[in-house]
Amino acid sequence: MKKKTYWIFAILTISIISIAFGYTKLIHPKENLVAMDCAETANTTAESAFKPTIENKKKPANKAPQGMVWIPGGEFSMGSNVEDESLCSLKGVTKDAAPIHRVYVDGYYMDETEVTNEEYAKFVNATGYVTVAEQKPTKEEFPTAAEEDLIAGSVIFTPTPSAVNLNNFLQWWNYIPQTDWKHPLGPQSSIKGKEKYPVVHIAYEDAEAYAKWAGKRLPTEAEWEFAARGGKTGEIYAWGNVLKPKGKFQANIYQGHFPIKDGDTGEDGFKGIAPVKQYAPNSYGLYDVAGNVWEWTNDWYSVDYYKTLNESGKVAKNPQGPDAYNDPTDPSQIKRVHRGGSFLCTDQYCTRYMVGTRGKGEVRSAANHLGFRCVKSI
Repeated sequence: MKKKTYWIFAILTISIISIAFGYTKLIHPKENLVAMDCAETANTTAESAFKPTIENKKKPANKAPQGMVWIPGGEFSMGSNVEDESLCSLKGVTKDAAPIHRVYVDGYYMDETEVTNEEYAKFVNATGYVTVAEQKPTKEEFPTAAEEDLIAGSVIFTPTPSAVNLNNFLQWWNYIPQTDWKHPLGPQSSIKGKEKYPVVHIAYEDAEAYAKWAGKRLPTEAEWEFAARGGKTGEIYAWGNVLKPKGKFQANIYQGHFPIKDGDTGEDGFKGIAPVKQYAPNSYGLYDVAGNVWEWTNDWYSVDYYKTLNESGKVAKNPQGPDAYNDPTDPSQIKRVHRGGSFLCTDQYCTRYMVGTRGKGEVRSAANHLGFRCVKSI
C-alpha cells in the first residue's frame, strides 16, 4: 500500500471500528495482556435485581408474515447484572447495561433470522440501492484527505500472525477497498453460494432503507432485548445460564486464541460467519439472537440511558431510546445501539453475546460482523 494512502485507510478503520466494542480496551488497558492468558466466565452480582417477566396475553388474529414470528410483548426487567466482561475480569465494561430497570413493550412481529444475502439482494435488485460501503467517502467526511485516497470500502477482521496485546484493536481490523455486502472478504470474494448467510457490511442507513422497503422497521433496543429473552427472566444467555449446556455450544461465537490466524477452533461448528438457523431457536422462535453477527437497533447510544430510565421510578413504556447520542469515550462519533454479539465474540475479549449487554456503532460504519433484523408493528 502506498504511504500516502495509509493515513486515510487508518482513519477510516478507526472511524468504522468504533462499532460494537471498539474503544473499550483502549480506555481500560491491562499491560501485556494476550488472549491466551485468560478465559473468564460471567460474574454476576450476588443479589439479582430481576423481577418476573409478564407477557401480554393478546394475540393477533392474522397469521405472522412470512419469515417472522409473533413477540407478545409485556413487562420485563431489562439490562445486565454482569459486573465484568472477559479480559481477566476487567471491571466496569458492562456498566452501560446497568442498572436493571422495568420496561413494557407492546406486541410485534420480528424476523426469525438476521436478514440474509438473498433477502438483501431482492431489495437491491428492486430499488437499485447502493450501500454506504459502496460509496466513495467524501471530502466533507474527511476534509484533510487527498482526493485519490478517498476509496470506497469497508473493514474486515484480519487475524494476526501470532499472539498480540489486546489493547490495540487496529492490529486485527483493516479497511479494505472495494469491500461491501457483495464482496464481504474483499474485492475478490463473493456471496455466491452464501445466500442463506446474514448480509454484512451494513451501515445503519442501509438497514433502515431495507426495512422501509420491506414494510417493516428496525427494532427498538427494548423490543430487541424482550424478544431475545424469550419470555424468561434474568438469564445470562438467550438459552439459559450455562454457556454450553450438556457441553454443546448454542451460538456461533469464537473459540480458541483470539485474534490469531487459525486461532478459531470452530468447536461450535463454524470458523467465522455461519448460515442462519444453525442452532436451536429461543422460546419465541428467533434464531441467532446471540453471536453470528451484530444487529442494529433504532436507538441512539447513550452510556447513561438506563440510569435515566431507572431514576424515573416508573416502568418505561415502549421506550424509543434517548433523544441524543452520548459516548464520552468517543464523543465525535454519532452512534446507535448494536445487540447480540458476533462470531468474533469470545470469553477472552468480548462476551456481548450475553443477552442483556449492549454494543454501539457509528451510524455510517460497516464491517464483516455487522448485520440486522427487522420488526413489524400490528
